[in-house]
Amino acid sequence: MKKALFIDRDGTILVEPKTDFQVDSFEKFAFIPKSISNMARIFKELDYEFVMVTNQDGLGTDSYPEDTFWPYQNKMLEVLESEGIKFDDILIDRSFEHEGLATRKPGVGMMKRYLAGEYDLANSYVIGDRQTDVKLAQNLGAKAIFIGDTKAEGAALSTNDWDEIYRFLKSPSTRSATVRRSTSETDILVELNLDGTGKMDIKTGLGFFDHMLEQVAKHGKLDLKIQVKGDLHIDEHHTIEDTGLALGEAFLQALGDKRGISRYGFFLLPMDETLAQVAIDFSGRPWAVWEGEFKREKVGDMPTEMFFHFFKSFSDTSKSNLNVKVEGQNEHHKIEAIFKAFARAIRMAVERDLQDTSIPSTKGVL
Repeated sequence: MKKALFIDRDGTILVEPKTDFQVDSFEKFAFIPKSISNMARIFKELDYEFVMVTNQDGLGTDSYPEDTFWPYQNKMLEVLESEGIKFDDILIDRSFEHEGLATRKPGVGMMKRYLAGEYDLANSYVIGDRQTDVKLAQNLGAKAIFIGDTKAEGAALSTNDWDEIYRFLKSPSTRSATVRRSTSETDILVELNLDGTGKMDIKTGLGFFDHMLEQVAKHGKLDLKIQVKGDLHIDEHHTIEDTGLALGEAFLQALGDKRGISRYGFFLLPMDETLAQVAIDFSGRPWAVWEGEFKREKVGDMPTEMFFHFFKSFSDTSKSNLNVKVEGQNEHHKIEAIFKAFARAIRMAVERDLQDTSIPSTKGVL
């Protein structure tokens, strides 16, 4: 789906005159500092359509003749286009506030095409310098970036610095997902934040499994909540398998289009006499390779035959290639080393490069 930046004009791109709020002469014509350079970077580097949305009170009436508007509007567009910035649409409402027309911001009367389902409005932004711009974002189901010296309630970002707007859009604050998987065998809730600090709340009904999943949160620097109600009165199989499926689905959702991530992660981890090696590729294709044997039937309350099954389930729903190898003598050390190496490999793979927000594939899609 398409994403858009709905950008206000006066006070956002151009300096808004404090006298009559009309840019109707070259004496009043000036760009907001750093707006051009950062809009150019956003346009070139990020995947947003640019849409100008502006209220121009009484445009075309005696109070604001058209010939005092278009020369400066066209000059602004000419300057922006010279820097590679093009607007897919320009929406101008000419009404006065007292008329209460639906086309005037924060109304969405001019923007019906963007509500038709082609646009990912939840990940689109309205950028403007008034509370009406924040309200417009709410009416669209989008997010708001407020330009001003104060914090605007309801805005995802409040700033007076276009550098900060660029950095914010380049690297959104969190990548998170919530997955609820309910079957006749299990009821599972997974909440995942890839940009977390290692906070965890994990209850699967299997103490050793909880301990292993805590390693994923801690060493992967993920915020992870996993709550499981499973048919443990039968055995552990469904609880472990379905947790792997739900966790993999959460990763798939949180990574989105995978733009800007490292994609590959690999880690070699020693633990006493044990050496574990895990490599992962969030390639969009599932595949799992496992080289490890266990001599005990269980470690704690977790069957050793289910270790591979958990990672295979994660690979299937996260659509990742996963390669796991382990050698050692102590079965507890072996599986704990695998989970820790898995966490560290994930941490490497999901890391973002702010200098390169392209999709890490020559195919252009993962």
